[in-house]
Amino acid sequence: MMQDLSKCAIHTITTKAWDLPTACAKYAAVGVRGAGVWRQWLEGRELAQSRKMLDDHGIAAVSLVRGGFFVGETAEQSQAAIDENKRCLDEAAAIGADQVVLVCGAVPGMPLNEARQQVTDGIAACVPHAAERGVKLSIEPLHPMYASDRSCVNTIGQANDIIDQTGADWVGIAADVYHIWWDPDLEQEIKRAGNRIIGFHVCDWMTPTTDLLNDRGLMGEGCIDIPGIRKMVEATGFDGWNEVEIFSNRLWATEPDEFLKNITEAYRQHV
Repeated sequence: MMQDLSKCAIHTITTKAWDLPTACAKYAAVGVRGAGVWRQWLEGRELAQSRKMLDDHGIAAVSLVRGGFFVGETAEQSQAAIDENKRCLDEAAAIGADQVVLVCGAVPGMPLNEARQQVTDGIAACVPHAAERGVKLSIEPLHPMYASDRSCVNTIGQANDIIDQTGADWVGIAADVYHIWWDPDLEQEIKRAGNRIIGFHVCDWMTPTTDLLNDRGLMGEGCIDIPGIRKMVEATGFDGWNEVEIFSNRLWATEPDEFLKNITEAYRQHV
């Protein structure tokens, strides 16, 4: 069944050739009403100006990307990460985003259990500030290929474990199909997550993958059962945005307006 665009949001990193004013105008012109705003796109202007820009184009700030990176080799590094995440929460509140997406962090050579405990402690330290700002911390599990240096949190199950320890009121989960599609416990852990799922990101897995970071596909180009995972997520009661988040040197090299057209067509057919 063809989907309409009423729940379609696009991350600004997806259309990275465009600054925030251009992205807002282009998204609105094709009927996309949500944006996952990456922090780089807020630079160079007051936060209130960015908020007005979004509002004037009828674009909801679906999420602010990205916080996290809690894992440090020293106590000073860990505290600096907590302070930075509090600034992320401030920025999200200022632009009207109700969640900050967390790439949790890792340090090469640090045992994963130790790194995950640092993540748990870091998130717990930010929860009071999240509650004060009215913005949730959204853990995004990343594919295990990133476990050494980008994120030690690699499954919905691990995110659930962290939330069990930190409390679910101000901590949720961003489920990105690119990172979770392979997990044999996926359906079970999505059910366990329930209303902790507060974000849903879509793209596709290319075969072969030629770059571990920047070779994602448009929905329908690869092997992920996106509609199937979407049904699992929606069975929890999730009724939020479907956020298109694509890192692709191949697609970034195409003409940006044509790329946006292809995004909306792929969304309608394959999400």
